[in-house]
Order: sequence, then structure tokens, then C-alpha cells
Amino acid sequence: MHIVVNTRLLIKDKLDGIGWFTFQTMKRLVQTNSTCKFTFLFDRPYAPEFIFGSNVTAIVLSPPARHPFLYILYFEFAVKRFLKKAKPDLFVSTDGFLVLDNSIKQLPVLHDINFLHHPMDLKYAYRKYYNFFFPKFAKVATRIATVSNYSKSDIVKNYQINTSKIDVVYNGINDGYCVLGLNQIASTQEKYTHGNPYFVFVGSQSPRKNLARLIKAYSQFRENQATSFHLVLAGSSFWGDASLKAVWEQSKYKADIHFTGRLNQDELTKVVGASFALCFIPYYEGFGIPMIEAMAAGVPVIAANTSCLPEIAGEAALFVNPFDEVAIAAAMQKLATDPKLQAALIEKGLVQAEKYSWDKTAELLWESMQKAIANS
Repeated sequence: MHIVVNTRLLIKDKLDGIGWFTFQTMKRLVQTNSTCKFTFLFDRPYAPEFIFGSNVTAIVLSPPARHPFLYILYFEFAVKRFLKKAKPDLFVSTDGFLVLDNSIKQLPVLHDINFLHHPMDLKYAYRKYYNFFFPKFAKVATRIATVSNYSKSDIVKNYQINTSKIDVVYNGINDGYCVLGLNQIASTQEKYTHGNPYFVFVGSQSPRKNLARLIKAYSQFRENQATSFHLVLAGSSFWGDASLKAVWEQSKYKADIHFTGRLNQDELTKVVGASFALCFIPYYEGFGIPMIEAMAAGVPVIAANTSCLPEIAGEAALFVNPFDEVAIAAAMQKLATDPKLQAALIEKGLVQAEKYSWDKTAELLWESMQKAIANS
């Protein structure tokens, strides 16, 4: 069996949500299916650590797919030409990009279709590309994998895809998230917030992550509550940074709001584990990995009550309307002043986190791949 995988988001020291999905699932599938031949397609030089076994061949195709125009050249010409020559049993694309060719069996992992609901969160060329091509990708796909039942329903409704064609493949939890000792909590708080407790957010500064409202809500929380709580925002910058910076500049408490930038995995587990609570209030999300990682670390979660987040968090989060800054601030205050609520969320979160693992993700993705290969 020969499986070709789009692995262009396996970028050393720059793995994001989809990059981690690719890393964690493909590592397991390569190592548990040693008789299967895998070809990994990159669009730039790759790190040897991403070649997970002797049954993997790495190919670099040009041009680097870093802009919508280059996406077209990369997938519709370079990848398409390679697939026609290689004739694999299946092409798997963990970021959802396909080639518009019905002669090849293809399985995209379509994590969400946020770009359909909130197109203005993306630059013009990107939103035009996604909203033109992704409905077509969904139509030509042999099967589709996605990361929540919410996303599945969203794809079915908006792209008119038969529900039986879509498999739900939940995300997992990266290694290292666990309940930290008091000394490690204290040293991490000293490093980032001068020894003060803090709320944390994890993710990019994309507009859909709703950080401007989070900063405003935090400022209201500080106004209403005599407290030393800080706010730590851990994640990479985004093209919309200017407007977010303006909101931060206007906050009376900006000295207590800390942008860490992208953190390596070991450091991120410490920053999450040492926090008082995770505030994760995007107005649209396909899964929400930071929530279950915080739960695994014994950290309470405040989450948006929209999209997939209630499905993923279950009863283990304090839910809020992400468009209501007053409600977000009230949730922060409630959690900060209610030890019983803190303890209950921690206990429920530890149980909820056990439902998710990359081993389960890889198994479900492999099942979906086999269904696609068997499709006549």
C-alpha cells in the first residue's frame, strides 16, 4: 500500500494546531504500519525528525506554498503531477488542501470552515482562495475527516456533503501536560508575572481568537476586583496585530498583560500548568486543543459557549458568551472567588481530558483512510 501525505506544515519549531495533528498522527501511523509505504510531500527543506521511519520517503516540491497564488501552483501543478506519476492508493492532506482531480482517491482533514463564517478575519486573497477552493475540495474528496461533530455538521450543511462521507477524528493532547508541583508553579509565575497568579490564553493572535474582548474583559475584572491576577497571552502574532495592540495600549492594566510569543513545547506546558485558569473564548473553533491540554494539567477552563467548544469540554468548563465582555469578566471574578467551583472544574477537567489522546486520533484517522481506499 502506498499513501502520499501532504506534510507541508511540519515545520521545525513552528508546529501549530494542524502541524501538531500531522506530527502526532503520522508518527504513529508510520510506526504501526511498517509494511505500508508513505511519501511525505514538503514545500521547503524539512527536518530529519519528521521522517518517522524507514518506510517514509520525503519529497520536496516547488514552489513553496506560502500565498494563495502559490497554493494553486503547488497543488494544481506540482502535487497533481506527482500524484499522477506515483499513482498512490490514497492522498491524505492534513490541512485540507487537495487537487481538483477525481481520478485520485483523496482524504482531506478539514478542521473547520471558519473562513466561510468569518471571511473578514483573513486577508483578501486568502479568504477568496479558501471560499472558492474548499467547497470544491469537499466535493472531489473520496472521504473527509474532521475534528468534531460540530465541524462535521457545519460541513454537511454548508457544502451539501452526505453525512456518511465524513468521519470525526478528535484531536489529542501533547505530552507534558500534568499537574505541576508548587515549586514549579512558583518559579514559572516568577518568570512571567513577577510571582503573581494569572489567567492564560494559548493560541495565535488571529481575530477569531477574540483577544481584544478578552483584554477588555480582563480590564473590567481588575476594575471590579481588588486582585493581583495578571493575564498571559501565549502564542504567535498574526496579521491583525495592530488593532490588538491598540486595545492593549488603552488598558489601564497593560503592565500586567504579558505577550510571550511562540513558546517551545516544554515551556508551554509550564506556562499552562502554572496558570490559575485558561481563558479560551474564540467565537469560532473547530476543536480547541488548549482546553483539553489545560484540563490535563489540572487547570480550570473558562470557554466560549459557541461552535464546538461545549461538545469538546462537556461539563468541565465555565461557559460564557464570547461577545459579552461583562459576562467574561464576571466569569473570571466568579472563578477567582469560588474555591469550590475551582475544585469542581479541575476534577471534571481531569476526567474529560482522559477522553482524548493522539493514539485514539491516529486509530480513527487510519480507519477513515481505509474506508477511502476501499471506496470504489
